[in-house]
Amino acid sequence: MNASASLFEQHDFVYGDHRLAYETVGEGMPFVLLHGILLDSHINRELATRFAVEGYRVILLDLLGHGRSDKSSDPKDHRADFYADQVIALLDHLGIGQALVGGVSLGCIVSLHVAVKAPQRVAGLFLEMPVMEWSAPWAAALLSPLLLAARFMRPGYASFTRMMRALPRPHQLKYEWLAGIMNTLSLEPSVVAAILHGVLVGPIVPSERQRRKLTMPALVIGHARDKLHEFRDAHVLSQQLPNAHLLEARHILELRTRPDRLWPEISQFLREVQEAGLSAPMATSSISMAPAAPVEAAIPAAVSDGDLKQRFEQAVEKVRTAPPDGPFKPSNELKLKMYALYRQAIDGDVRGKRPGMLDVVARYKYDAWTMAKGLSSEDAMRKYLEEVAKVEQKFG
Repeated sequence: MNASASLFEQHDFVYGDHRLAYETVGEGMPFVLLHGILLDSHINRELATRFAVEGYRVILLDLLGHGRSDKSSDPKDHRADFYADQVIALLDHLGIGQALVGGVSLGCIVSLHVAVKAPQRVAGLFLEMPVMEWSAPWAAALLSPLLLAARFMRPGYASFTRMMRALPRPHQLKYEWLAGIMNTLSLEPSVVAAILHGVLVGPIVPSERQRRKLTMPALVIGHARDKLHEFRDAHVLSQQLPNAHLLEARHILELRTRPDRLWPEISQFLREVQEAGLSAPMATSSISMAPAAPVEAAIPAAVSDGDLKQRFEQAVEKVRTAPPDGPFKPSNELKLKMYALYRQAIDGDVRGKRPGMLDVVARYKYDAWTMAKGLSSEDAMRKYLEEVAKVEQKFG
């Protein structure tokens, strides 16, 4: 397993006759993040680490037929509204009352179906590249040749997938999206055909009437020059959803490869969802999902830079001198997050080369620090203080 993968905890659960896989990263408000058609959780891994730094526990679900989840060659298993049932089942499995839900392309549409089916379970919607009325004809035109190839040219297609499965995957977190595409090209043709057949035949998107009833906060991300995800769909959706904001990306890969320009607005949306106080996890969760109430009191918005630095230094000293035999036993994930926020606050963005495979601990620390890239020193201090406040609230 590569170092980036080690940041994610892998799990699975039973859904009907199938096993569905998911992985988690971060601590805080739950955020179910979904992949696009034929893709898997790898496409969202780098994004997930960024969301984790913003105070979210990100849950990457591999929908049926995708990634590590069970495969099905029956088109009747693959519809966007059926995939939504899998997301709701995941929330039930994890004991989550409400979560931010979102995804890219198919994941975006599945998120809308989740919000229509169970609006009380959705604290907000993160909708990247929707496929709706303007995009549907192009989706059919672009995906139908792939469906026909997978259905009627299986020997050649199967040979290609075997070759793709044999190729090594990228080991760096920033190239996880490329690993996801390689995994897509490795899917068995029968599974590819079933997924495309089921999605194209079933209902692609909830009706306009249903969409207009979705009142939770929403961020819609679209871009031009892509017929599969027409920008007009993103624009229309942002107008139909009562509490939506539209963010325009420059191209299809900007959020995956150069997210810094988009991130301030995304970060603001994430904070708005948290501040709405809509998180309602069930008591069975081992991690407190809701934002800790005392955090805002402990870190007033108007605190001066001098006071902030003093509070930060005091918090660092608390962490440094915490008794190892005390009630709080931090996970390795939390240790890495605290390390990353500390280094970002003191030294700024990560520098130097990534440590080699033989220095595993240093490599983990470097990857964790990379997740905090772009945060100002003051924001990193605030987030560090928030983490300490959460621990103090839970353990005293």
